Amino acid sequence: MVIFNPTAGARDVHRELERVMAYLESCGWQLALRETRSRGDATTFAREAAATGFHAVFVVGGDGTINETVNGLVGSEVALGLLPSGTGNVWALELGLPIPSPVHWHPLLGAAKAMLAGQVRRVDVGRAGERHFLLWAGVGLDAAVTEQIEPRPRAKKRLGSLAYVVAAVLVAKDFTGTRVEVNVDGQQVRARALLIVVSNTQLYGRILRIASQARLDDGLLDVCIFKGFGFPSAVRHALRVLAGQHLHDPQVVYRQGRQVSISAAQPMAVHVDGDPVGHTPITLEIVPRALNIIVPAHAPGNLFQDGPASPQAEGMHERVRRLMHLPLLPHPSPPRPSPSLSAAEKEGEG
Repeated sequence: MVIFNPTAGARDVHRELERVMAYLESCGWQLALRETRSRGDATTFAREAAATGFHAVFVVGGDGTINETVNGLVGSEVALGLLPSGTGNVWALELGLPIPSPVHWHPLLGAAKAMLAGQVRRVDVGRAGERHFLLWAGVGLDAAVTEQIEPRPRAKKRLGSLAYVVAAVLVAKDFTGTRVEVNVDGQQVRARALLIVVSNTQLYGRILRIASQARLDDGLLDVCIFKGFGFPSAVRHALRVLAGQHLHDPQVVYRQGRQVSISAAQPMAVHVDGDPVGHTPITLEIVPRALNIIVPAHAPGNLFQDGPASPQAEGMHERVRRLMHLPLLPHPSPPRPSPSLSAAEKEGEG
């Protein structure tokens, strides 16, 4: 099943998706296309895929669409793949997939080839109440920023990360933080905090690795508590994170655990994978190895406790052909950079 969010990202990818669908069919895949129209559709479609025997779901969208899809696939054997067309594309960057950029005008075909040549691995997901997350949950400053700017019209999506930066500055200048109590597997931390990030993956945003020790299959959440008061503390933390020095900062508390409970003197906003989900108090926990994902061959091995996949491990292409009891077709070629388009072609894609 291909779950397509036509409003994701800053550009229309209908024509590009048509080429990808034709390529997948040429590789022997039987496809069903589902196009989202409103919030929650991707979860509904993913549950349909799990209930009716699909072997894989490819998401054409961004991190929000991925999150919805994950919530429909958790606990199933269906493998989650990604053809990135969103704005942030954090999960795509984590896996090393091409994303929309001046370098990759048309990244979907390269991503499709990487998916077919990739391998299926079982990973953890986080859970916040009834909502699962693949990337991270944020409490405090970043969730307040998310509340300010989501959902965004396509015109603002064209600003990319700049929209987040501007919103972050506007929110942070008046954000003082509050007293919190964080309980990680029975260990309590009390502090005045601006931000708490509870990560399942390493990457936060497009370039920041807040939880460099996180592993997708270790059965643990990585918790970073950023202490402080007001805008100067927020700026200091941002600079330390950019420099990769935040875990050596006495104003940052780092813990790992299976369950994280957070309460605050004043309610703090909460988001999961960039989607607002309410306010504190909240309990988050890890659901070990609850999701199958497709991992490109070139994905960083340090994302996994078990290390890189074995070169001899079965690839996605072979796995699906075997499950369908069909003979193997020639293996998909490895992803290559998309050829440059003429100005006229680019305008036509616009």
